[in-house]
Amino acid sequence: MIWLIGNKGMLGNDVEKLLKERGLTYWASDKEVDISDYKAMEKFGKDKKIKWIINCSGYTKVDKAEEEVDEAFRINKDGVRNIALFSAKRQIKLIHISTDYVFDGSQEGGGGVVAYSEDDKTNPINIYGKSKLAGEEEIKKILEEYFIIRTAWLYGLQGNNFVYTMLRLFKERDLVKVVEDQWGSPTYTVDLARAILKIIEDDSVSYGIYHFTNEGVTNWYEFAKAIYNRAKRLGLIDDNKKVEIQPIKTEDYPTAARRPRYSVLSKEKIKKEFNIEIPYWRESLEKYLKRILDEGYRI
Repeated sequence: MIWLIGNKGMLGNDVEKLLKERGLTYWASDKEVDISDYKAMEKFGKDKKIKWIINCSGYTKVDKAEEEVDEAFRINKDGVRNIALFSAKRQIKLIHISTDYVFDGSQEGGGGVVAYSEDDKTNPINIYGKSKLAGEEEIKKILEEYFIIRTAWLYGLQGNNFVYTMLRLFKERDLVKVVEDQWGSPTYTVDLARAILKIIEDDSVSYGIYHFTNEGVTNWYEFAKAIYNRAKRLGLIDDNKKVEIQPIKTEDYPTAARRPRYSVLSKEKIKKEFNIEIPYWRESLEKYLKRILDEGYRI
């Protein structure tokens, strides 16, 4: 039996779809079970024989977190602590989703970007990253055995994400300015969901921290251009609509929260341990845009 926490979020939505497709028995919850209230978790979990918890929940409003510090920590630290305590009490295997924002983005080599490994030093530079790292640390304090999966630049069918934002802006504007000096790897929720289920279906005991994103490295500007070109070819953007995509520096696009300049994550550990083949980010973007088209999803 699996308890999926955060099933209405972007990642949780695709995890639940895969659970259904594969005929796995599970319970799902979202905001109706407040993870910051341990008694609420106990009430929900009572009489349920839970073997795995997949925690896809989280406070993810990166800029808003700079104002809503207590709320970010209530969910990303206190809520995660309760999930870890619940898991420890019942000897449940926990898979928790974290972020590249636990790093400061300063890891740069002579030849360009150097991917962060799971053992590299963490040093978050915004409240969101600090709250997510605090959640990781709560898990480590409470559990000896756990799976923490850090991901980055996540996009999926459910919820707000960079791809949706770009598609909307391409329809509304003739000029779109996008930051070109922040580097990372986009991640399609379906690919991450498959990796999560692989761990469960293997009934793995290879506990620890893992990194997962799609393969390849890009920046937001190049990512935006790829979205535009593929969406245009698929007919998601009017063929007569011409949009200029202009590269800008981070300093030209001020945000409440600082972002890591380089947050490329090494996937070598998860690929080796679970024998996972990870698609290249352009390939997954194509599948995602076709899915939007096939399912008639409105931007």
